[in-house]
Amino acid sequence: MFDTIAAISTPRGEGGIGIVRMSGGDSINILSKIFRPISNKKVEELKNFTINYGHLYSGEKLVDEVMVSIMKGPKTYTKEDIVEINCHGGYLMTEKVLELVLSSGARIAEQGEFTRRAFMNGRLDLTQAEAIIDLIHGKTEKSLSLSLDQLRGDLKDQILHLKKLLLDVVAHINVVLDYPEEGIDDPLPEGLVDNLKEVLETSDRLSASYAQGKMIKEGVKTAIVGKPNVGKSSLLNSLLKEERAIVTHIPGTTRDVIEEIVNIKGIPLILADTAGIRNTDDIIESIGVEKSEKLLNDSDLILFVVDGSRELSEEDLRVHNSIQAEKVVGILNKIDMEQKVDLSKLDKVGRWIEVSAKENIGIANMEEEIYSYIVSGKVEDSSQTLVITNIRHRSALVKTKEAIENIFETINIGLPMDLIAVDLKEALDALSEVTGEISSEDVLDHIFSNFCVGK
Repeated sequence: MFDTIAAISTPRGEGGIGIVRMSGGDSINILSKIFRPISNKKVEELKNFTINYGHLYSGEKLVDEVMVSIMKGPKTYTKEDIVEINCHGGYLMTEKVLELVLSSGARIAEQGEFTRRAFMNGRLDLTQAEAIIDLIHGKTEKSLSLSLDQLRGDLKDQILHLKKLLLDVVAHINVVLDYPEEGIDDPLPEGLVDNLKEVLETSDRLSASYAQGKMIKEGVKTAIVGKPNVGKSSLLNSLLKEERAIVTHIPGTTRDVIEEIVNIKGIPLILADTAGIRNTDDIIESIGVEKSEKLLNDSDLILFVVDGSRELSEEDLRVHNSIQAEKVVGILNKIDMEQKVDLSKLDKVGRWIEVSAKENIGIANMEEEIYSYIVSGKVEDSSQTLVITNIRHRSALVKTKEAIENIFETINIGLPMDLIAVDLKEALDALSEVTGEISSEDVLDHIFSNFCVGK
């Protein structure tokens, strides 16, 4: 924690600018060894929170022309001195600058170590640190909005409010147990019972919101299935609004699973165009069919595509018998042609959406129907209410809820008040796990291992 760390903070590859970041008490001293400002000032004389033009040198050898940002702690991301060297981008130049910094006294940062220092130094709580990685990985505007809310401290503030409510109860119980001569009645006052009810209701609501938050954050695994040549690839291309999958009249053209992400009203659909499910002697195609059948079990949503211009075949029925009724939406394709299909035998499908993927008919309506099916009217309120997206938060909130339920059971049975104190401590500890006030090294290692080195 006392070393000065350094890493490349921009993606590897060719680009206009590459950034090498340092954080730690020796950052400015290291910079003074390698940077010569064009102003001829000493590095130590450069003003805080300024960007300075100059050159990097290794001894007397010019390394690069750079712009250097100087940010002195504690008003920085890590609350330590931070230096950012903006050099020319490229595969080699940023590596050369990093090597120069490391040889001058810094050490290479571990994954997520900049943000971990921000957490350890009290700049962020653990929910805000996790929000940063969610921002980096965000796939839609809605997921970014949830991450920004969490980074702003909305979840932290809510947890602190719940803890305050519980601490009021703890204070009352401590007085009752430690000072019996004061004559304070054992039953909890109505106001403190209301505190417990609010903690119970809020922890229950937040933990229940995880299913919605997970969907917004990670997306819905969606398999497009059907027999060969019913228009699965055309449907994928229509949703993507580009030709990603090869479309021909020849059955079995798609030999493997093709995955793409499409944004439907803020919900990422991870679409998988599967090989048509049928019996085949083609070894390569049969491998694709096996993958398709496995995908049926792993998907959150199944789009079962049927060709409306043909009568049902054994292959259609085989696919139908393989799907799970609770997560399927039927897509009746090729409605621009004469309809010959009888859907009455496909009784697992409760909802059919009529489209022509080739002629782009009904695609917008299909997107609306799929969205409605997925969210069941729940996601629209996510901009107005706090939604959690992290399984760790959900687990801690469930523990909080269970502890409060135990307290109410203790009150109803009429057991001693010191038993309430035990469950109160468990609830407070669970809430502290959310913000990171109580956390093991293993938990922290796991969280920050998901960051890139430069963050």
